Amino acid sequence: MSTDVGTAAAPRATRREWLGLAVLALPTMLIAMDLTVLHLALPALTADLRPSNAELLWIVDIYGFLTAGFLITMGAIGDRIGRRRLLMIGAFAFGVASVLSAFAVNAAMLIAARALLGLAGATLMPSTLSLIRIMFTDPKQRGAAIGAWTGFFGLGTVIGPLVGGTFLELFQWGSVFLLGVPIMLLLIGFGPIVLPEYRDESVSRPDFISAIMSIVGVLALIFGLKRIAEDGLRPESGIAIVAGLALGALFISRQRRIEQPLVDLSLFQNKLFGSALGMLVLGTLISGGSQFFVLQYLQLVCELSPIEAGLWSMPTTIAVMIGAMGAPAPASRMQLSTLLAGGLVVAALGMVVLAQLSGPSGLYVAVIGAAVIGLGLGPMISLGTGLIVGAAPPERAGAASAIASTGTDLGASMGIAVIGSIGFVVYRANLTGKLPEGLPDAVVKTAEDTLAAAVDAARTLPVGDGARLLSVAREAFVYGLQATAVVGAVLAALLAVAAVILLRDARMPAPPSPAETDDQMNLFREGT
Repeated sequence: MSTDVGTAAAPRATRREWLGLAVLALPTMLIAMDLTVLHLALPALTADLRPSNAELLWIVDIYGFLTAGFLITMGAIGDRIGRRRLLMIGAFAFGVASVLSAFAVNAAMLIAARALLGLAGATLMPSTLSLIRIMFTDPKQRGAAIGAWTGFFGLGTVIGPLVGGTFLELFQWGSVFLLGVPIMLLLIGFGPIVLPEYRDESVSRPDFISAIMSIVGVLALIFGLKRIAEDGLRPESGIAIVAGLALGALFISRQRRIEQPLVDLSLFQNKLFGSALGMLVLGTLISGGSQFFVLQYLQLVCELSPIEAGLWSMPTTIAVMIGAMGAPAPASRMQLSTLLAGGLVVAALGMVVLAQLSGPSGLYVAVIGAAVIGLGLGPMISLGTGLIVGAAPPERAGAASAIASTGTDLGASMGIAVIGSIGFVVYRANLTGKLPEGLPDAVVKTAEDTLAAAVDAARTLPVGDGARLLSVAREAFVYGLQATAVVGAVLAALLAVAAVILLRDARMPAPPSPAETDDQMNLFREGT
């Protein structure tokens, strides 16, 4: 039956398609849960694996970097070998990487396993959404299906802290990674039965050279920043940063030369597209960096259990959802730049609240500050992608959507890497000369790595020495959190000014008519 609504009605989905939607929603929920459960597990895995502060940052954000770096490439591979086949391969790899992560015996093994998780994760998101658009050709049913898919992502965000906290309360830290194994087994078992296959062999082969250049360039830049955080400015950190910037320049040059670039640079000729994308990346950078420190504060300074920390993080999750889901309504009645700038000002105020923390007694301050940040950033997160896609020409809407997804993942990981490095520099600086005298050199070195390592080391000391070490280390961590809050507040305020200036003529794109929906499905296939 034709899917051209001008000649015939689009076929309606059957029970098989709805069962397929349920199967596709599972990995979506898992990815959302994974964003929160790892942060809750950081104190426990740090006590077990003893990573340095640089290794700890790699454990957290290597997943996001590789997912962002290979999202577009994996989408192109899926078009050639089949979306369902790529999804099955990715699900198997994700399950294997989850097991390797759960039973990692050292920081290097966990970093490698998390890298594999990132590669596998890059196959899941584009494949799931693309298959949904193929399975549901009726516009109303497709809208309901995408809404349900989005709802499961939100559900994963909400239940992640609760499920992760419960598992950490009952089992060892590796259990949070095993959550993904049964979900991936269900996907592998039922996917071939209820999911269709889709491939487009006319799509050109993805440019792996560009993908590798972009990933290596970003990782080299972040490696240099983390080495500065760990050991100060040294030749190797400078070389890494210069190499990263050089690879970035070569990447851009290559995209301009080749016929089928990995990133369509012509999209950036539209000022609105580049401005909106840059603000979305920086907005998620603020969010990722603040969440990284707040969850550690709840467990390591306030001494909450994992499940208690999960419960106290719920106000932030709810606030983000309120800000994101509530933004579209006023966006149709007021100037978009004013709405986004107002949200960023609210986020800056939340950062100012976080900067007031003064020790373990600041539980309510931390929770309120984090929730206000989430509420303020919600509109940017929800409206940003729509603004980016709306700024692109209709024939490049799919490519713009893929770039927006990549930017969001990259921004969250950059937040942990960059803001996390700033926080650790301040933490270490505030330990210098303040640790109790007579501590073994090994304990001093351990305490300088991370607060979680300092808490673990304090348990091996006499009660008095351990208490003094904890007091100094927690105070230093709070100083680090305050510094990151100040940086975040300044960045959010600057973004608010940028929103007023750069987005003053921006308007949200009108929703597509039913006649345009099938064309948009083809655009999505092209772009992802």
